[in-house]
Amino acid sequence: MFLVSGPDMVVAASRAGMIGSFPTPNARTPEILDQWLETITDALGADPQAAAWAANLVVHPSNDRLSADLDLVVRYEAPLVITALGSPSRVVDRVHGYGGLVFADVNSVGFARKAAMAGVDGLVLVASGAGGHTGQTAGFAFVEEVRRFWDGPIVLGGAISTGHAIRAAEILGADLAYLGTALIACRESMAADAYKQMVVEAGADQIVPSKGITGVTANWLRDSLIAAGHDPDNMPEDKKPNFENAQDDAKAWKNVWSAGQGVGAVEAIEPVGAIVERLQDEYQIAAQMPPFQIEE
Repeated sequence: MFLVSGPDMVVAASRAGMIGSFPTPNARTPEILDQWLETITDALGADPQAAAWAANLVVHPSNDRLSADLDLVVRYEAPLVITALGSPSRVVDRVHGYGGLVFADVNSVGFARKAAMAGVDGLVLVASGAGGHTGQTAGFAFVEEVRRFWDGPIVLGGAISTGHAIRAAEILGADLAYLGTALIACRESMAADAYKQMVVEAGADQIVPSKGITGVTANWLRDSLIAAGHDPDNMPEDKKPNFENAQDDAKAWKNVWSAGQGVGAVEAIEPVGAIVERLQDEYQIAAQMPPFQIEE
């Protein structure tokens, strides 16, 4: 949820019963991140009914903000830290030191094995169809294979935008579902109004996977690529990832907008609380469906 989720969304999501999360580079500077973390901890610490919250750290070797961001996450004792775009090894011991949990974003079975060996508490399987930096493995295959060597918590992401999909992830063997696209158009989102409206109007056929923006394969909204001067059918796929300057990366994401293949389920701009209520209703309906039977 790069440049989309911030303190308002995190607090609203956690109060609604989800684990609200945000990437730390969404705060333009470590000083702003300090303010955000204070806002989140003050708001949720005073609300005993709120769920946990999570900070997402970009651990790619080129991210020159990792050390400063990690220091702040440790100071505010984020209950859950999610690592992305690299090895979680630099994070695990420090987060465990205050009793926090580390979940690693992984987009392949190979990366899942490496993260497990690094001592993480959970694995976030970013399957094909996910918004932002995506994977290429279908969720059906991903969960099944990872479960052969990992018995800890699994979070499944990738085109999950309804309560039915959350229930399906549970049946596959995941413990939690990872939702991003379903929340881009929420009122608490930092996304531009035009971005939110584009998400509401888009369907899965409007999603374009490409390395051409960040150097890592991500799913982009076709109309935003065109508006930014790109040709969705001829994207440069030889770009190399570089996260040395978080603000340069932010400029790319500001002009080109991401979403996952579950975008077709987003039909309105509405509060996080309303979205969660709908997800709960859909989940309950799916949970009550009778098991599949073959009629003779």
